[in-house]
Amino acid sequence: MPIEYKINVMESLKEKGYSSTLLRKKKIMGEATMQRLRHNKSVSYDVLSKLCELLECDISDILVNR
Repeated sequence: MPIEYKINVMESLKEKGYSSTLLRKKKIMGEATMQRLRHNKSVSYDVLSKLCELLECDISDILVNR
C-alpha cells in the first residue's frame, strides 16, 4: 500500500524554521530523505518519528490512515 501524506512535509518544516540547508548542516536529515519527502515517497519510521518531534505533532497528523 502506498504511503499518503496529509501535509506537505517539507513546507511544514520550513514554516517551523527548518530550511533544507539547516536540516543538512545540523545533520538532522540527509538530502536523499528530503528528496523522498518532496516526492511523497515512503521514509523510515525513524524519520517519521523525527518529523513528529520537529513539527511537534503526532504521526496521525502527517500520514493518512487507511
